[in-house]
Amino acid sequence: MNPPARPSPIGSTACRYLRNKRMYIPELAEGALPADPTENDESFYWCNKTLAALGYDDDRVHPCLCQPGRPCHES
Repeated sequence: MNPPARPSPIGSTACRYLRNKRMYIPELAEGALPADPTENDESFYWCNKTLAALGYDDDRVHPCLCQPGRPCHES
């Protein structure tokens, strides 16, 4: 059973299942995903479907990688 998905921030095209720790800190949740997905971000991300640093397609997860066109992407 998959946990309920939280929608991606407004304006973001990243997959709705992309997660990082900042999303769970109320003061930081609003800007948890970078506005520019190509931004050099060293945060640790995981897929909330696989609960790992790899998505369903066995590729790494990151805001610049979890975009429309990826087979497992969901908006």
